[in-house]
Amino acid sequence: MRIRDRHIGPGHAPYLIAELGVNHDGSVVRAIDLARAAHAAGADAIKLQFFRTDLLMSRAAKLAAYQKVAGETDPVAMLRRLELSANGLARVLAAARSLGVHAIVTIFSVELVAEAEAAAAAHGGWDAYKTASPDIIHRPLLEALAATKRPLIVSTGASTMAEVTRAVEWLGDAQRETRLAFLQCVSSYPTPDHLAALDGIGALAAALPKVPIGYSDHTASEAMGALAVAAGACILEKHFTYDRSARGPDHAASLDAAGFACYVAHAREACARHGRVDSAAPRSPAAACKAVQPIERDVRTVSRQSIVSRGALPAGHVLTRHDLTFKRPGTGIPPYALDFVLGARLAFAVAPDVPLAWADIGHEPPREETT
Repeated sequence: MRIRDRHIGPGHAPYLIAELGVNHDGSVVRAIDLARAAHAAGADAIKLQFFRTDLLMSRAAKLAAYQKVAGETDPVAMLRRLELSANGLARVLAAARSLGVHAIVTIFSVELVAEAEAAAAAHGGWDAYKTASPDIIHRPLLEALAATKRPLIVSTGASTMAEVTRAVEWLGDAQRETRLAFLQCVSSYPTPDHLAALDGIGALAAALPKVPIGYSDHTASEAMGALAVAAGACILEKHFTYDRSARGPDHAASLDAAGFACYVAHAREACARHGRVDSAAPRSPAAACKAVQPIERDVRTVSRQSIVSRGALPAGHVLTRHDLTFKRPGTGIPPYALDFVLGARLAFAVAPDVPLAWADIGHEPPREETT
């Protein structure tokens, strides 16, 4: 895989992403300041998030437990406070270009892919796109991002190996064109060190020998990246903040500039002292572990998306694409089942902005959806 001037994969130095996420607190100026600080701390890339609250959150949306711990009380109000506009993202991208650091963006809604492309066009486009872990089941979003022909990084927190391999099938062209990477991840904020699940790096590498594998690190450790490199990670992603005690959902699971600089130094020392570990090397069956951990189940449910009705629909209505969108939480029919839902007749009337249930279309959930 290649992102602009950087080759990524076994035999190359690890690619270090500073995830600015929503730690800019909704301020473009602060996002640019974070980009400068991350670049100075040694990041190869900064990463932003592009979402629009009304497109992402249904009226059934809930807070994850870690967001409540951070003092949040309303999931919609929280995200509205943390949004950046397309124009704001473009300003941060322009700053990244002037710094010489790569700029990556996570897209959360299909409707925003074209907008992200347009916003970045004057600056040569985004260096890569990324999807958040909950969206590994969001086939329409994955396919829309792959269709841009830009590199795509897919996080796999709170997912099973079956979900990963299914996503690879959807993204076959991106894989064949070496535009695809996957990140092992634990969707818990912060992740306890003993639950970091670094063995998942080897499991993914064994299952996807032609795809670079990395690690999206939600621990508070400055050394975990070095351990991930030793386990075969080609990419490291770490949340970056100006203050770990600041108000907001992600600051506590992030590193500040000094901590991130240490993180980078440890990771690069691991590479220099031990050489690049070939992440495609065979692993023992005992190491081949990729499963959903109990600490991830809350985030998995709250942050995945479901098929949602745009408006009130009567019983007997035949569902069309115009009727439907995708929003959180993941308590309804998953996005990958869209083709199955289209053309189905509603067994019951449904309210607007509510996740569709299998019972609404007169079907039992598939076996995998009952576990």
